Amino acid sequence: MRALVTGANGFVGLHLVAHLSSCGDEVIESDTNILDREAITATITAARPDVVYHLAAQADVGGSWHSPVETLRVNVEGTLNVCDASRIAGAQRVLGITSADVYGQVDQTHPDRTRIDETTPLRPASPYAASKAAAESIYTQAGLGHGLNVVLARSFNHLGPGQSDRFVASAIASRIAANERSGATTVSIGNLEARRDFTDVRDVVRAYRLLIEHGTPGEIYHVCSGQDRAIREIAEQLVGLAAFPMTLELDPDLLRPVDLKVLCGDNTKIRTHTGWQPQIPIETTLKDLLEFWRRNPAGVETPQHT
Repeated sequence: MRALVTGANGFVGLHLVAHLSSCGDEVIESDTNILDREAITATITAARPDVVYHLAAQADVGGSWHSPVETLRVNVEGTLNVCDASRIAGAQRVLGITSADVYGQVDQTHPDRTRIDETTPLRPASPYAASKAAAESIYTQAGLGHGLNVVLARSFNHLGPGQSDRFVASAIASRIAANERSGATTVSIGNLEARRDFTDVRDVVRAYRLLIEHGTPGEIYHVCSGQDRAIREIAEQLVGLAAFPMTLELDPDLLRPVDLKVLCGDNTKIRTHTGWQPQIPIETTLKDLLEFWRRNPAGVETPQHT
C-alpha cells in the first residue's frame, strides 16, 4: 500500500511512519504547509498515494486560546486543502484525525454518558475543539459532495515517547527529568482533578492503519482505551518513577480557561469493525515517556518501531 502521511515529522507522524514501514507499506512523508493550497496539491498529486493519513494540525488545546484564528485556519482550511488534493490525486481512502475534545463537557449525571460513544452530541468548548468539529464537517462534505472515501478517527488523549511537553503527561515527565539533572524537588502542575482516557501512541498508530484497511467510509471511530484516569494518578505514577523523592506543586499559570472534567470513550465500534484493542499498559507508557525525557532534554528523538 502506498501511503502519504501529512505532518509526518510530528509526534504521531513519526510513530505512524515507522509503523507503516514495518508493515511493508511504501510511505511518502509530507511536511508541506497544508495552508499552501498549491503546494499541498502538488505534493499529494505527485505522490499518487493509495491512501492518505492526514495528521498535520494545530493540536495544542491550551495554545488555541491564544491563537484561535491560526488554529481554525490550520485545522479547517488545511483539512479542506488536503481533502481536495487527495481527491485530485485519486487516493482510494483518507483517514481524517479529529479529537474527543469536540464533545466538550459531557453531562456525567446520566449513567449512559459515563463512557461516551460516537453518537454523543458535540459541544466544543475550546477554539481547538471547535476547529476539529468544523473539520469533521469538511470531511463529511468531501464524502457526500465529491465521493471521497473518508474514515474518521475521533482520538482521545494519547501519549508516549517523543510527545511535546505542551501536553500534560509529557510536561510532567520533562520536569521530573529536568529535576533529576538539577537536583530540584518540586514539579509544577495544573489541574490534577481532570480525568482523561489515555492510549499509548504506539497503539494509536496501529488503530489508524486498521481503520484505513477495515473502517467504513463516512463513519467515525473512537480511538481510546475505554478507561479514564485522573491527571493526579498519572502525575503520581510519574513522580514515583523519579530517581529521588519529588512533590507536586500547583502553578496557576498552567490552568486553562475551560478544562473538561471527564472524557472517557467507548471503543466498541473500532474493536468490532477492525479487531483493534490497546495492548500497552499505562505503566509501560509512562516509564518509556520518562526515559525519553531523560535521554533527550531537548525533547527530540526519532522513535524506533518493531
